[in-house]
Amino acid sequence: MITFSVITVTYNAAALCEQTFRSVAEQTHPYVEHLIMDGASKDNTLELAKAYQEGNHIGASNHKVKVFSEPDGGLYDAMNKGLRQATGDYVVFLNAGDVFPSSSTLELISDTIKASDPQPSTLDSRPLPAVVYGDTDVVDDDYHVLCRRKGNVPDKLSWRSFRRGMLVCHQAFYARTDIAKLTPYNIKYRYSADVDWCIRIMKEAAAQHLPLVNVHATIAYFQQGGMTTIHHRASLKERFRVMTDHYGLFVTLLSHAWFVVKAIIKKARTI
Repeated sequence: MITFSVITVTYNAAALCEQTFRSVAEQTHPYVEHLIMDGASKDNTLELAKAYQEGNHIGASNHKVKVFSEPDGGLYDAMNKGLRQATGDYVVFLNAGDVFPSSSTLELISDTIKASDPQPSTLDSRPLPAVVYGDTDVVDDDYHVLCRRKGNVPDKLSWRSFRRGMLVCHQAFYARTDIAKLTPYNIKYRYSADVDWCIRIMKEAAAQHLPLVNVHATIAYFQQGGMTTIHHRASLKERFRVMTDHYGLFVTLLSHAWFVVKAIIKKARTI
C-alpha cells in the first residue's frame, strides 16, 4: 500500500489552517501521515493544530498527525525539518489554506502509481516512480474555482520542462520521500527554493532512470497570496538565478525572451 507524508508549514496561520487540516483528515486513503511544522506561532495556530491532532473539533481521522513547534530559519528551513520527519513513500507540501480537491485525491494518486506498473503484481519489488504530478486550480476564499493555474502541465515531464517556467505547482508535485530526503531545499533561496528543489528531484530521477507519472487530474487547490506573490519582483529575479544554474545563461535568456513575446501577443489579442 502506498503511504503519504503531507507536510504543512504554519506561522500565525489560524485563519487558514483549519481548512487544510480538515481536507487532510477527510482523505479516504488510510495511510496518511500529516506533519505540521509550526514556527512558534504567536496566535492560536498551535492550539488548533493540537486539537486536530487529538481529533477534536476538526473531524475524526485514523491518520497519523504529528505537530512540531519551534522557531525556524524561514519557510524552506521548516520544509527541510518536515522532510527529515517524513516516513511515507511520497511527500507533498500543502500550505495553510491549500486543500485537496476531493476526499479521494490521495486514493486517486495511489491508484495512478499502481496503474503505472505494467505488471501490478510486482509493485512491492519494483522501484516506485520518482515523482507523481498533476494539475492545480486557483480558488477564492470560499474555495470556488477561479481558474486553472497558469502554465500547461506537460503530459511527459522532465527536469528540462521547467525551462518554460514552473509548469507543475509545488502542491501538485509528489516526490518519493527517499529521494526528497537526499535533496533538501537550498535555503540560500528565499522565494524560489521550491523551483530549484523540483528540478533537482527530477534530475535525480533521470540519473536513476525512474519515471515521472502524470495523474491527468486536478490534485490541488491553492489560494493566491504566498511569498512569491507578495514579493513578485524579487522572486522573479531569484527564479532567473535558479534557471541559470540549471540550464545555463543562454537558454535562460532565450526562455525569458519567449515569455516576453507571449505576454505581448496575449496583450495584443485583448486590445
